[in-house]
Amino acid sequence: MNTKAIVLGEVVPCMLMSLMEFCTIGLTILASTVLSKGLSPLVFVVYTNALSSILLLPYNTFIANRNKGNELIPWFFLLGFVGVTMAQNLAFVGLSYSSPIVAIGMGCMIPSISFILALICRKTNVDLRSSSSRTKLMGTFISITGAIILMYYRGPVVKDPSTHLQLAPQLFVFLSHHENWVLGCALFAAASLSYSIWNIIQVGAVEKCPDVMTVASCSTLFGTFQSALLAIVVERDPMAWRLQLDMGLLVIVLTAIFTSLIKSNVYMWCARQKSQFYVIMFKPLGVVVAGMFGCVFFAQTFHYGSLMAAAITGIGYFTMMWGQIKEDKSKGTKVDLVEERVPLLQEEQV
Repeated sequence: MNTKAIVLGEVVPCMLMSLMEFCTIGLTILASTVLSKGLSPLVFVVYTNALSSILLLPYNTFIANRNKGNELIPWFFLLGFVGVTMAQNLAFVGLSYSSPIVAIGMGCMIPSISFILALICRKTNVDLRSSSSRTKLMGTFISITGAIILMYYRGPVVKDPSTHLQLAPQLFVFLSHHENWVLGCALFAAASLSYSIWNIIQVGAVEKCPDVMTVASCSTLFGTFQSALLAIVVERDPMAWRLQLDMGLLVIVLTAIFTSLIKSNVYMWCARQKSQFYVIMFKPLGVVVAGMFGCVFFAQTFHYGSLMAAAITGIGYFTMMWGQIKEDKSKGTKVDLVEERVPLLQEEQV
């Protein structure tokens, strides 16, 4: 294997996936900042998805070809409702009460929640004689334990605010000014449940419409209209919808471009170059990135217990994925926990 092939096959995917996690956490911190400064999370979801819908229109083959039938519309409606109206609104409202470390920590629970849902729906079985089943059960237990610790134990701050030189308190916010930690964690847990249900629905949608970008475009469009109706009902203040040339507008634009175009294409390219497992195994890297940002720039509001708990959920995530890999190898099948053909329709909670 020549040097060029090594760089393209190994180094570039690793660098791109790492960069995606850095960008995701960076955007989450920016979103936390603008939400703490008064931007409504419901309005944020509407504007972000509205712009994403516009950016994804060129990829939408359903609009140009209506011969596919109306049977796809209920799938798009459900995907938009569960993946955008429920999951994203729960996540961003949760972010407005907590911090990015909760976002990444609770996000690591999605495989375990999906596993539990599969057991409830009898889509999978647990054989305690199988090492893969035991590993998956262990990963689920570790993830849930980490989530409970994250919700109820924060521990001491990294540095006492009275003795710490604040590096970036005026520009960016890590811990919400409207903090309600338990509520924020509960909302993120509900968002993770919604994303897990979304994963189940999108498998059926892609079987009907194999063009994943069309599914992404249509579900985002449906989710935008549904979220707009929700925001109109809940957000009664007309001034909440007013946008200005400030950081709020910048974060909306950056989030829409990153999630709809950049991240989706990078994930799909890396999945083709390596595998779907390669892509999803980078998610817990967000714990390290968020912890680094928290300890260096936001030490006065960042707690050791939160970092520890998020790390535990990350360990549970890896354990769960390890068990899934062992199971797939023993069966000689590809990953079924996350559908390979749909690598990035799901937006991670920011």
